[in-house]
Amino acid sequence: MRKQGDIVVLEKVNDIDDVRELSLDEKKKLCDEIRNYILQIVSKNGGHLASNLGIVELTIALESVFHPLKDKIIWDVGHQCYVHKILNGRKNELKKIRTIHGISGFPKVKESLADCFNTGHSSTSISAALGMAKARNIKNQDYHVIAVIGDGALTGGMALEALNHVGCTQTKMIIVLNDNEMSISKNISGMNTLLTKLRSRKNYRKTNSRGRKMISSIPAVGKVITEVVSRGKNAVKQVFIPGMYFEEIGIKYLGPVDGHNIEEMERLFERAKDFDEPVLIHVLTKKGKGYLPAEKNPSLFHGVGPFDIQSGKVSSSLNTYSHVFGDTLIQLSKKNKRIVAITAAMKDGVGLAAFAKKYPNRFFDVGIAEEHALTFAAGLASEGMIPFVSIYSSFYQRAYDQVIHDICLQNLPVVMCVDRAGLVGADGETHQGLYDMAFFRIVPNLVIMAPKDFAELKQMMEFAITLNRPVIIRYPRGGESSFSMKRHALYFGKGELLEKGTDMTIIGIGNSVSKGIELHSLLQKKGISSEVINVRFIKPFDYHMVIKSIQKTKHVVVIEDGTIVGGLSSIIKELLVDYSLDSISSYYYALPDEFIPHGSVSELEKKYHIDVDSIYHDLLDKFIKK
Repeated sequence: MRKQGDIVVLEKVNDIDDVRELSLDEKKKLCDEIRNYILQIVSKNGGHLASNLGIVELTIALESVFHPLKDKIIWDVGHQCYVHKILNGRKNELKKIRTIHGISGFPKVKESLADCFNTGHSSTSISAALGMAKARNIKNQDYHVIAVIGDGALTGGMALEALNHVGCTQTKMIIVLNDNEMSISKNISGMNTLLTKLRSRKNYRKTNSRGRKMISSIPAVGKVITEVVSRGKNAVKQVFIPGMYFEEIGIKYLGPVDGHNIEEMERLFERAKDFDEPVLIHVLTKKGKGYLPAEKNPSLFHGVGPFDIQSGKVSSSLNTYSHVFGDTLIQLSKKNKRIVAITAAMKDGVGLAAFAKKYPNRFFDVGIAEEHALTFAAGLASEGMIPFVSIYSSFYQRAYDQVIHDICLQNLPVVMCVDRAGLVGADGETHQGLYDMAFFRIVPNLVIMAPKDFAELKQMMEFAITLNRPVIIRYPRGGESSFSMKRHALYFGKGELLEKGTDMTIIGIGNSVSKGIELHSLLQKKGISSEVINVRFIKPFDYHMVIKSIQKTKHVVVIEDGTIVGGLSSIIKELLVDYSLDSISSYYYALPDEFIPHGSVSELEKKYHIDVDSIYHDLLDKFIKK
């Protein structure tokens, strides 16, 4: 790895036209310098490291052949766009990537004309690219459309639906398949098996070429044999070359090509320009390339916090909800053999790595296929199993119909654990877990709980098994509050009174309950007596406890880590109307009805005035005036 002070070529690169003027040797040097530059930044800021290190040559080759200000390049998922941003005028801005005043870690059309489509979730690029290509044709315009998609994203149902449509429409476009054998975790799927076979095609092509030359050189009969073999080559391909899968559905297959050989890729990209049909270019890359710790452990360095470059040691972190979930599930599974665990290409992220090792026959990673994960869980539950499905909040959005149609409509006992609920911070709009309370709340038969701390998460997981019905348990990214909170037995649909008071009722759920406890202590010093309720359940909701309290105090404060629309705040607003509680003063602290950008959780809470200090001063001002 080049030392930080050795940057030479990168200093000359300020926009994409600078890159296109470089010689091949300069481009190779640029690759080393970009890797070092990204490594220096991510080691301090955190971010998506392994995916960006693996795609350096591919990005340079792609944007040397296609021009991102004219042609349309869509980066599937988008967390591998750091190199693209460096090449397209955001080199200096990368130093503040994912910070509240910096650029996003994903493509954003508002940042640059080189970003033609916002991405953040998997498997969307081929659909978007086909739409752009069709629009180009209708308007009689002339530009190339390229979707860059990883092998993990290709397992997503939407990508496969798009491939089917691309093949039948025969629209001119290019799909670059970045095959590094990884998504967040190691890929496990039938598509991965296909790609494993495809990776051997390069060796087949070399052997086939040598064989043709040898046979042709045989006196008298050599050319005849070669001609016969050529006539039958399609049949041979059907048997020996799995790339025919793409060709059979109408997509020209090129590759595989070494994703770290710029010259070879540029040659293939130039060739792809000449086809008037859809083309898929299979590129083989190594995730984490150039940084040994990331090469050895790409899952750890997929999305990573600050770390020491020399040792590769990631900054130590406290215990997290994800770890507690995974450890608790192992303990529960020792006692109950009907428990199974399911996730969608995020085994490590949701804390299930240890479970997968302990109970390999009861663990299922279905790949990037959230819809399938939920209906698969429904099938397991219908036959007497107890599935725990752990997926990030923002990705549950992709399986909403399956939750309604396949689980809740049949009232099946699937425990859906919603990880990364609430603000997640640096990943921004596409990953904030703000909407799950709102969109799950309206679904019949569904129980929705949120723990205030680790101990309550364990309680809720044990409790969920006894309910024999669909359950949501939502919890945030990271650790629990340092504030000590009282503990009570868990009863169905019942909240818990944590602090008694006479002047104000503070209502929270999940991660926001600790804020209520802290506010109680601060307000008490000002002579304001506040009652603190942990409602525990969004559904069914403990109306009796809340109404009794607010009728006493005449003031209600609601704190939540979701959107102001549809969640806990909406429940209280509806309650005040439904029970004609016109005399109650109400104050709501939630995220606004807008997409929340990237930044640290603490910075975002302060920006939107839902941190303890902002709430305290706002309440103090309003309450004293009252």
